[in-house]
Amino acid sequence: MGLFQKLFGKKNKNERYALGLHKTKENFGNLKAILAQSKTIDEDLYDTLEELFIQADIGVDTVIYFIDELKKEVNVKTITDPKDLSEIIVDKMFEIYLQGELVQTDLRYDEGETNVYLFVGVNGVGKTTTIGKLAKQLKDQGRKVMMVAGDTFRAGAIDQLVEWGRRSQTFVYTKPAGSDPSSVIFDALEIAKKEHYDVVLVDTAGRLQTKVNLMNELSKMKRVIQKTLPDAPQETLLVIDATTGQNGMRQAEVFNEATEVSGIVLTKLDGTAKGGIVLAIRHQYHLPIKYVGLGEKIDDLVMFDIEQYIYGLFRDFF
Repeated sequence: MGLFQKLFGKKNKNERYALGLHKTKENFGNLKAILAQSKTIDEDLYDTLEELFIQADIGVDTVIYFIDELKKEVNVKTITDPKDLSEIIVDKMFEIYLQGELVQTDLRYDEGETNVYLFVGVNGVGKTTTIGKLAKQLKDQGRKVMMVAGDTFRAGAIDQLVEWGRRSQTFVYTKPAGSDPSSVIFDALEIAKKEHYDVVLVDTAGRLQTKVNLMNELSKMKRVIQKTLPDAPQETLLVIDATTGQNGMRQAEVFNEATEVSGIVLTKLDGTAKGGIVLAIRHQYHLPIKYVGLGEKIDDLVMFDIEQYIYGLFRDFF
């Protein structure tokens, strides 16, 4: 059974994805009509589909690849009716995300160890909020959690993390604004080891202006972490604001070069974003989406599910 039949043969999917993908669905809204009104599968139809997918923020390179794969499938299966393309489109999107492998969306967790999750990304994307929401989830799972205010350039970032600590009832390690971020992390990890914390969530600054500065700062942080805990960080998570579209792709490129990013957290996928960036990031940088933020509430951070995502995009059209 193909993904299309699996998804659209039943209607018991997560409604939150459908709500979060409202803007993307608007872009795909004409898809059914386009396929229904087309008489033949020709270059004009492919051009129309290409434009539709680019508008949904899937990204030019990924769209070109996608259309090429679509053409191959049409030729192999000798498909002539445009309406039959809907099933292939869904299946091909799924294949682009999986890339022929089992994508690990769970966060790596080493039992009996102090697990460090390092959060990176530019200012304003929702790093601190994401950390606060994840802290709440991990605490609800019975983990002993610490948050570390590693963005010492902004007093506001420290205050914000402290507030999230209050809301989630999680210990937050801080030093005064202007402190060396690596020293903050070092001291926090010493406490985490001594007091047997399960998870340490580390916030970082996002205002470093050049790639060289970014690389140097992140490399220093990682050296400090690994000096204290050789197997850490278990995850380095890049937080991207879904509403920034292709600018988010540029962020993924820079941070992926600067550090070994292990996964993406896509925030603000709350109805205003064009969620096609999910496929673009996965296709171009081979990075899995680990979590998505589907709203402002403390429980609106959910593990990414590619099936729910694709169903949320297309459920109103098939």
